[in-house]
Amino acid sequence: MNRQMNILVVADPLEVFKIYKDTTFAMMRELQRRGHTLAACEPQHLQWQSGQPVTAQLRHVTLTGDAETWFTVTREGREPLHGFDAVLMRKDPPFDSEFFYATHLLEQAEREGARVFNSPRALRDHPEKLALMEFAKFAPPTLVTRQAEAVRAFHAEHKDIILKPLDGMGGKGIFRVGPDGMNLGSITETLNQGGATSVMVQRYLPEIVQGDKRLLLIGGKVAPFVLARIPQGSEVRGNLAAGGKGVAQPLSDADRQVAEAIAPTLAARGLLLVGLDMIGDKVTEINVTSPTCFQEIQQQAGFDVAAMFVDALEAAMP
Repeated sequence: MNRQMNILVVADPLEVFKIYKDTTFAMMRELQRRGHTLAACEPQHLQWQSGQPVTAQLRHVTLTGDAETWFTVTREGREPLHGFDAVLMRKDPPFDSEFFYATHLLEQAEREGARVFNSPRALRDHPEKLALMEFAKFAPPTLVTRQAEAVRAFHAEHKDIILKPLDGMGGKGIFRVGPDGMNLGSITETLNQGGATSVMVQRYLPEIVQGDKRLLLIGGKVAPFVLARIPQGSEVRGNLAAGGKGVAQPLSDADRQVAEAIAPTLAARGLLLVGLDMIGDKVTEINVTSPTCFQEIQQQAGFDVAAMFVDALEAAMP
């Protein structure tokens, strides 16, 4: 594609971006480098009035290249989403009710002619923990339940388990319970709130000591480098937000085989960008809301993930 595109980024406030590591910033920087123009808003700025198109109170921005004041606002106002060539939905989790409602407004914008990435319907259809279950043959033994007795039975079978909330991110709320079952009841009660909410339970994978690997699926293809997020000290969590150390590594043949088995299915559903998490040879999560790790991979391995993403975005344009 050679034509200039107008891109709207729906994300958290630009003022809170940590641009030295932020993936959305890396996307915006590459888009501007190629001559595309940028605007930004937050989900709370979306609006839909009966008989009118979906609009957003937004800011047109230019990236400055400065680390502190990294963008300037050239103009602002309320505009229809279908007036943009592409809308990038990059709001971080949690996938709460407001995120859910935002996907409905974005889907209406699609009906009006907007092109939204990732697809709003696909975002709803692939909750980041549950989406794994469709590809169970690539995953560790996994249970989703509200029932404490089912958790106890799973622990009795697998001995060493991980428990986590379905709506968690950044490693929050993740617990490991070993063969002694210490605190299993209390942890289950905390996570399932006495049976009110669902919890995911997986067999513990000792390969976590080599890292929780983030693979990036872009336009149905697999990026050639991954970021292994390695737990530090006594931590069981590799998440960068939980203190894990990110180490870029070449994609292994075994990981490529798994990723290439999954990637085309997800891409066909409108998921332009997917973060596939693997421990050892097992897929543990499928992240679709706002996958990250672009900058860590580029800084360490020299591979420009943002360029691969913008290539795929341009190729998806009519």
